[in-house]
Amino acid sequence: MNTIFSFFTPKDKKFQPLFEQAGSNIVKIAETLLVVVTTNDLEKRKVAIKEVERLEHVGDDLTHSIFIELSKNFITPFDREDIHALASVIDDIADYIHASAANIELYNLTHPSEAMIKLAEILVEMSKDLEKAIKELRSFKNIRVIADACIRINSGENQADYVCNLAIARLFEFETNAIELIKQKEILQTLEMATDKCEDAANVLESILVKNA
Repeated sequence: MNTIFSFFTPKDKKFQPLFEQAGSNIVKIAETLLVVVTTNDLEKRKVAIKEVERLEHVGDDLTHSIFIELSKNFITPFDREDIHALASVIDDIADYIHASAANIELYNLTHPSEAMIKLAEILVEMSKDLEKAIKELRSFKNIRVIADACIRINSGENQADYVCNLAIARLFEFETNAIELIKQKEILQTLEMATDKCEDAANVLESILVKNA
């Protein structure tokens, strides 16, 4: 069994640490986004948006490092395609979170809606589950932890879909300012896309489980 379930063995000193850093970075950027949408202090919001941008650049660097290691190493802890897919989708999560924060600033949205706050809260929980699952890849002793995290992420994405769709429907019903409607709709959809990418990451993790179980 130890041979079968050994995606990330102690000998892997390259990919696993990078993935764990990327997972931790996703939690940080999601938590910072939550500050962006919940604070009423515009100066604090501006600082948080800058921090989201910085963390997105950190994520870019980690993704680049994973790709460099992938090009240099013939032997990898699991399928090369899955390493590339997991790194790419984690990078996508950070990109969409960054885009959400950037649009809030660009569109001068002073009062994020309850739906935006809810989506940011869902993103934090999904990110924490993703981080937890990634850490379990180090020894792969607790397969159930990874599977349960993926289930929760999938559930979170379904909840995010509902929140986003309901919020957009209400915008079309009650918002009379067309420009404001467009701004809010785009931010909501960008936040929802970040949750979609979390689900994509869970799908990659499930693929790893299927291939190696």
